[in-house]
Amino acid sequence: MTVLTDRFGRVHNYLRISVTDRCNLRCLYCMPEEGVEFAPSEDLLSYDSIVEVVETAASLGISKLRITGGEPLVRPGLAGLIARLSAIEGIRDISLTTNGVLLAAQAQALKDAGLNRVNISLDTLDPTRFRFIARRGDLKRVMEGIEAAAKVGFSPIKLNCVLLKGVNEDEIASFLKMSYEQPLHVRFIEYMPIGHADEGWRNHYLPLSRVLEIAEESGYKFAPKSDVLGNGPSEDYLIEGGVGSFGLIHPISDHFCKNCNRLRLTSDGGIKPCLYWIDELNVKPALGNPEALHELFMRAMDIKPLNHEMAEKLANQVQTHEPTARRMSQIGG
Repeated sequence: MTVLTDRFGRVHNYLRISVTDRCNLRCLYCMPEEGVEFAPSEDLLSYDSIVEVVETAASLGISKLRITGGEPLVRPGLAGLIARLSAIEGIRDISLTTNGVLLAAQAQALKDAGLNRVNISLDTLDPTRFRFIARRGDLKRVMEGIEAAAKVGFSPIKLNCVLLKGVNEDEIASFLKMSYEQPLHVRFIEYMPIGHADEGWRNHYLPLSRVLEIAEESGYKFAPKSDVLGNGPSEDYLIEGGVGSFGLIHPISDHFCKNCNRLRLTSDGGIKPCLYWIDELNVKPALGNPEALHELFMRAMDIKPLNHEMAEKLANQVQTHEPTARRMSQIGG
C-alpha cells in the first residue's frame, strides 16, 4: 500500500477534518469579536464528500481522524457522519475538538456513533473571565459537557487551555490542581498567530516554560508521562500522586514540525499540508474520481514544508513563505 510520506521522510497517518467554519463563541485568540465572513452553506463539503475524501485517505494509510470546526457540534447530523467514518476500513481512531457548549446534549449519540475521544476547550475556570475570552456563552454549559463526556465513557478527556499573557496565566496553578485531583488531561497551548500575527498576538504570547516554573513553585513533584492516548505533539507530565496529567503544546517556543504526521481538510474543501502557510489544494474538482483524490494527497506531500516559522515571526524575522490569512476557525483547530 502506498503511504503518505513527504520529502523529509515523515509518514502521515492523521487527518484533521473541519466540518464547519461557524462557531457559537468568538474566542479572542481564534476570531475577531465581530466574527469572520462565514462560507455559504453550499460551499461546505457535504458529508458524502467528506466520506469520499476519507476513503481515499484511508487507502493511503490515514488511520486517525479528528473532527474540528469552527465548532463542529453546530453542524446538524454530526453523529451520523462519525458513524459513517468509523465504518471505513483502516480508520481506527476518531476524536473531536469542541468548545463543549453543546456537548452535554450530544455526548451519548456521539459515543454510540463510534467517537473515541474528546478534547474540550477550557481557557478559564472563572465565569466572568470566560465571557471575556469567549465573548459569549456560559462556562456552566462547558462544565456540564465535561461531566457528560465522562458519564458516557469518553477516555481520556483532554482540556485544551490556550495561555494568554495578562489574561489567564494566573490560573495555571488552578489547572494544575485540576489535573492532580481529577482524571482529566489538561494541555496548555501556546497562542499561535494563525491569520493575525499582530501586536495583540505578541503582547499575549506566553512561552510554556512558565507552566513548569509554576508547577515547581507550587511544590509539585512531576515526571514525564508517555502513555496518554493520542497525545500527539503534547509533552505530557504526571504530578506525583495525581490522577490526571498535564501537557505542553508549544508550537512556537519548541516546535514539533520534525515529527509532524498530519494533514488538514478545511470545511470548504482545502487540503492543507501545514497550518501556518497559505498553501491549500482544493478537493472539489477531484470528487468522484478516486485517482484524482489520490494524486491530490500525494501532491500535498510534495509541497509540505519542513517547518512553519512562527518563532521567526515572533522575532520579527523575514518569512521564507507566505503565511495564511485565514483565521483558525476558518481552517480547523
